[in-house]
Amino acid sequence: MSFLLHIPLILYMTYTQGGCTFQSNHWGEWNDSQLQPTIQKLMKGYNRYLRPNFNAGPVEIGMSLDIASIDAISEINMDYTATIFLRQRWRDSRLVFPGNESVSVDGRLVSLLWIPDTFIPDSKRSFLHDVTVENRLIRIFSNGTVLYALRITATIACNMDLTKYPMDRQECTLQLESWGYNLQDVVFYWTRGNDSVRGLDTLRLAQYSVESYYTTVAEAVYETGHYPKLVLHFALRRNVLFFILETYVPSILLVVLSWVSFWISQSSVPARTCIGVTTVLTMTTLMMGARTSLPNANCFIKAIDVYLGICFTFIFGALLEYACAHFYTMQHQTIEEIYRELLRELNESKGHSSFPIMCSTQPKQQAEVGSTVQDEPTEQSPTQDVVMNGEAKETTKTQGCGLASIKDASRRAAKMFVVENPHNIDRQARTVFPTAFFFVNVLYWLYYLCL
Repeated sequence: MSFLLHIPLILYMTYTQGGCTFQSNHWGEWNDSQLQPTIQKLMKGYNRYLRPNFNAGPVEIGMSLDIASIDAISEINMDYTATIFLRQRWRDSRLVFPGNESVSVDGRLVSLLWIPDTFIPDSKRSFLHDVTVENRLIRIFSNGTVLYALRITATIACNMDLTKYPMDRQECTLQLESWGYNLQDVVFYWTRGNDSVRGLDTLRLAQYSVESYYTTVAEAVYETGHYPKLVLHFALRRNVLFFILETYVPSILLVVLSWVSFWISQSSVPARTCIGVTTVLTMTTLMMGARTSLPNANCFIKAIDVYLGICFTFIFGALLEYACAHFYTMQHQTIEEIYRELLRELNESKGHSSFPIMCSTQPKQQAEVGSTVQDEPTEQSPTQDVVMNGEAKETTKTQGCGLASIKDASRRAAKMFVVENPHNIDRQARTVFPTAFFFVNVLYWLYYLCL
């Protein structure tokens, strides 16, 4: 009974110590008679739960990447999906064997070896390819160096600044860190510096082109300690030609189409109104379509939003221009009649105000004044005549100046609401709108392309 109880323990120790039997007769270039003794000898006394150089310094792990593809770059989720080949090298003195050759073993034997706990901290979703088997490679060199390669597809976060969209330049990163081993246990390094990353130079993307890339070595600081980190930085430049053909050119043509109404007669109300309303609605649809591939809520204004807003302003301004021109055309005669009536009333008011003054200087008034006072002499002194005539002239001059000032003020107020020729509004708009739109475009493209 005691022997039966120890059977599972014996089987477990035999498996962990490399005493298992391999059914396959071929492992790469090694036949069964060559591989089994080598693997058995290497696995004898090997503990995969202890890292190499335990209590003798950190393990140096060199890494290199091959970027197979970048499948998608999403501005809405601010991430990108990439398929990479991750290669890791380290030296394990427990795996040294005589000779100058290397041993390639099946990837399923990874459960027998110690491997680094490398992970991608910014990864949202990732998986290891397993068709037709798990895409792993293990190669052991005679000096104890282990090469461990994986094929991974991961969706990685990338913080994007879309202020200059679609003339933007995004810098994304691919970070590699150790999950449980800190800097005292593991040290990461790039095997060949910037040359450790391959595939980005020949990568072809739909909307982007890889502008530059470089690698750095850093450390991740967490509450639990300092951990090794490798970072790949790569800059993506968006190809603006697609957006020029898809958004910018149609918006420019809509603005030019709105200017056609300046050459149509103001009496053609349906034609001009149809052009204005149609261009406004089409521009609104274009603005909504341009935002479908962008985040719904963000705290910054993008370059394409600014341009579409400028075009919408010019189109809406052309519609308002016709409204003003039509209004002044319809009200031109009515305002002129009101102005003439105002002048006529002012002239009549001036005539009535001067009548009493003219009458006060007539002889009749002098006779009536003389008849009321019989005791006084009928003739007045020269001094009294001069005084009376002076007062009359001064009163007439003062009232005349007051009426003239009122007349001038009313004329200026009326001119503010009167356009002598409403057709001049269209003539000036034919020059003002294209000139203003040209200068606004110059400022826009200089700011977003050169700054």
